Amino acid sequence: MSIQLEIVTPDKRLLSRTVDSVRAPGSDGSFGVLPGHTPYVAALEPGGLTITEGGRESHYFIGGGFAQVVGDRVYVLAESAEPVESIDIERAERALAEAQARLKELRHEESEAARLERARVQRASARIALARRR
Repeated sequence: MSIQLEIVTPDKRLLSRTVDSVRAPGSDGSFGVLPGHTPYVAALEPGGLTITEGGRESHYFIGGGFAQVVGDRVYVLAESAEPVESIDIERAERALAEAQARLKELRHEESEAARLERARVQRASARIALARRR
């Protein structure tokens, strides 16, 4: 048995593939999906999504979003997504530094701008951590 995985961002369909299993970064903790999984919907945190195909793992960065499991299909609707091997660590580190600097200026505010900068810091930190592990 297998699972049909779809990873979609606002810009494109990143992946449409038949896989053996999926592990995703849920907001309530990481979760796995195998064939025959119960229907499920989860909010996703920025982090690593791992798929297994024929005993081999592939890793993707997911910048938050939602996952839905229906039958033997998994839909990942991500704010952003990319294969871990395509992450440019230097660019990610610059983005992290810029977001941290903007957040420092807004630190005493509870504004929408401060919330967005905290989210940018979280995404950039997760991208860097994933890229360094691979």
